[in-house]
Amino acid sequence: MTPDDPASSSAEPPAAPVVDAVRVRRAAVAKWNGIASRVGYVMFLIAVVMFFVALATTFSQGKVTIITTSMIIGSVLLAPAIVIGYAVKAAEKDDVARGL
Repeated sequence: MTPDDPASSSAEPPAAPVVDAVRVRRAAVAKWNGIASRVGYVMFLIAVVMFFVALATTFSQGKVTIITTSMIIGSVLLAPAIVIGYAVKAAEKDDVARGL
């Protein structure tokens, strides 16, 4: 068949890729999980830096409050983010193993 052949013009256009709603949702969860992980680690970094600043100067009430608050926020964000991150990676690995 040549490009000018009428039979070749009646061929179907390529099919649109199938969008899997579960994978789209998983990608969104992974995106927000990545943000939560980064913020959690930054909060721990703030706590560590503030601890050494307080150690070098004086442990005032404000510095202790910043250390404690950043440790609590970091823990609240990072603990579930680590678990969810492993879950997303395991689900993707399972999809690849099943050929999806």
